[in-house]
Amino acid sequence: MFDLIKSKASHLIQGELAEKQALTYLKNQGLIFVAQNYSCKHGELDLIMKDKDTLVIVEVRFRKNNIYGSALESVTQKKQNRIINTTHIYLSKFESIPLIRFDIIAITGNSKIEWIKNAF
Repeated sequence: MFDLIKSKASHLIQGELAEKQALTYLKNQGLIFVAQNYSCKHGELDLIMKDKDTLVIVEVRFRKNNIYGSALESVTQKKQNRIINTTHIYLSKFESIPLIRFDIIAITGNSKIEWIKNAF
């Protein structure tokens, strides 16, 4: 019998690489890693970090180029609402709610990182 090797789609691989790059970048900025790829029925949180006493929910977006809009522009109101709803589910396991901040890490094909704190 032949084993079929399943390979991931290139956009999924690029997304994973972008998340690793964002995680390294944020750690170098002094943030502390909490969790990655938390998911529930409402959506997924790419990175959850801690910045002093603030829990930081980070959406990581990657675009090869800006032909169809920038990585930052791809975080629509609908996407923001999904992130907020998913965060509510994530926080439901906490006894007390910490301070929360929503950040975006936008990465373009040339690896330029744009970090927007308090993005929404």
